[in-house]
Amino acid sequence: MTRRRPKGSGTIRREGGGYSLRVGRGPAAIYESGFRSKAEAEARAAILRTEKIHRRLGVAADPRFIPTLGELAAPWLERRKLTHAAGAEDGSRWRKHLAPAFGELRPDQLDDARLRAWIEAKRAELAPGTLRVCVSVLSSLYEDLLERRLATRNPARHLPKSILRLVRPDHDPRTTPFLERLEDVRAVYLALREPLSVAYAIGALAGLRTGEVFALRWPSVDLDGRRILVSEGGSTGSTKDKDPRAVPILDALLPVLRAWRLRHPGAGLVIPSMRRDGRRIDKKTPGNKLRPVLVELGLHRVARYRDAWYAATRHTFASHWAMAGRPLRELQKILGHSSIAITERYAHLAPGYFAPGVHGAFDVDLRSGEPSIAQNMPDGQVSGPVRPLIH
Repeated sequence: MTRRRPKGSGTIRREGGGYSLRVGRGPAAIYESGFRSKAEAEARAAILRTEKIHRRLGVAADPRFIPTLGELAAPWLERRKLTHAAGAEDGSRWRKHLAPAFGELRPDQLDDARLRAWIEAKRAELAPGTLRVCVSVLSSLYEDLLERRLATRNPARHLPKSILRLVRPDHDPRTTPFLERLEDVRAVYLALREPLSVAYAIGALAGLRTGEVFALRWPSVDLDGRRILVSEGGSTGSTKDKDPRAVPILDALLPVLRAWRLRHPGAGLVIPSMRRDGRRIDKKTPGNKLRPVLVELGLHRVARYRDAWYAATRHTFASHWAMAGRPLRELQKILGHSSIAITERYAHLAPGYFAPGVHGAFDVDLRSGEPSIAQNMPDGQVSGPVRPLIH
């Protein structure tokens, strides 16, 4: 005869390759998954029941019964995958960067000093922006622990300014270099060898990210409708924000893509693999090949930038769009920014910001050097049957 579990002890069931548990009822119920064995789930359920009694009596949880951050993070990350687009990436950040330093600590053992020491040590390995995302993941974990009274404070929240400076992104559009003259964009295009020159044109004249350029396939390029559907890119196989977006094919880019299409029919990659084994090239490869060209053309400020390819393509596109006075809301959609606040950083590049000789947005033909017909169109428009990006 199977013995029934006592009433109120929670429910444990098989889920996927492991076990899950639920303790309590209604909105206050606690659900966790990802346990490797039933015994592990039973032990966790016992702790949750004890915590529930402590909360009812108004007594703080006994530190001896509080699991380590590594034990608490495992089920939390599994739940996060279901609710956050970057849940899988957050799990990778935890395992690779956060768990080795904090996984064995109990929640209230992590203080400002430990967190600062970790950030200072990681500065040599990670970019400030990546560090900031890791701290954000840690902060989200602690917010969950605070709700469950497994922690008394969130050490990753309200950090001192001295620590915040260490995780501030270093690619602010207000300081990131770009190609200020479209003549220089054309010179770079002509100096590169195919297919890298075509990849460069797509990045500089459509604003695609590096991974998106090299993941782009011909079925996503509508030359007649003059738009690109960006739905792939990066190591995860999708765009950075997980959502596809439509990007217009401007006059300067259209002849480049049409000529390239005639020579490369089919439904494969727009930019064929540059590796002998047919796999995608490393993200750093385009920049390494571009930098000597920039130096040869005297564009040293862009060549010295940490990510020269980004500065000469995506950032150049966004900067020229802003300088021409085109709508920043459209630029947000084209670049795939999650917030207009990110795009508004380009607003300081007002029309006429630079010296005479800087053209409007993309009004030069890369191959002939002649002005394109886009310069005769009203602001915020491109010629040809392009449907508006924002409805």
